[in-house]
Amino acid sequence: MKYKLSFAFFLLLLAGTQSTAQPSLNFNKRYVECEDKWVAFSITKDSTYPYGFIYIDEQAGLTFDLTGFMRIGTDGKFIPGKLDTVSMKYRLEPNNVKIAVIPESKITELGLSLIPDWLEIYKRTADSIGRMVRWGYYYNHWGESAKALTYLEKAYRLNPTYKGLAFELSYAYNALEQYEKAIPVLEKAIAGNPEECLLYKELSFAQIFLQQLDKAGESCRNGIKHCEDKKMKAEIAYNLAYTYFTKKDKLNFDNWALETKKWADAGDRFTQNIDKMKMELNK
Repeated sequence: MKYKLSFAFFLLLLAGTQSTAQPSLNFNKRYVECEDKWVAFSITKDSTYPYGFIYIDEQAGLTFDLTGFMRIGTDGKFIPGKLDTVSMKYRLEPNNVKIAVIPESKITELGLSLIPDWLEIYKRTADSIGRMVRWGYYYNHWGESAKALTYLEKAYRLNPTYKGLAFELSYAYNALEQYEKAIPVLEKAIAGNPEECLLYKELSFAQIFLQQLDKAGESCRNGIKHCEDKKMKAEIAYNLAYTYFTKKDKLNFDNWALETKKWADAGDRFTQNIDKMKMELNK
């Protein structure tokens, strides 16, 4: 029987952990760096180490499959302590907790296969575009856009019009400050899907950082024209208003501040920030 348990519950199992690490375990990896790896968490109050396998579930995201609680003998040997019948899986939210990747020699010592047999189920669609986009989304969400590109660029070569792909790819490029790569992806996507608000947001974002402000203004106007989401219209306009504020360009700031407030809700963060910037420029 398998249980999907919350990560918060799993943390309870680690209550009272110590920071002391054994020489054979180096606690220097974040969860998002450990896809398809055997890992160990820090020692618990009963001197055992929770260990298991981290993989990505297409629906749940980053997941830890707990194998059991192992001990490390005085001779450095890893002594397995497996769960009896219950498989426990925990969804992991990325954070700064550091875990250890178990060395291959110790995986064998624990009586484990380097790659568990059950992982095959999660790899059957490894070459599908949908899976690549999904994995790209996860890594973008976790702030690992360089890793996201390893999936998204391959998917884009196969089918650049796949739903959601252009946004995730351009988002990754922008996050990595590769704005010149983001722009053609976005322009092509907008031509085929002019009502997708997020595309205009990423396009104007890239153009702003390349100091192509006239083009950014055109992208913002097109986005506001085609986008039906008022909050997104406000955000698109706000980004350009803020850019002109930082340049102390009062005329252009006023134009985009007016556009922002046209779509923003009264008293929301966009409106409040616009009012503060206006007061600053008017000093």
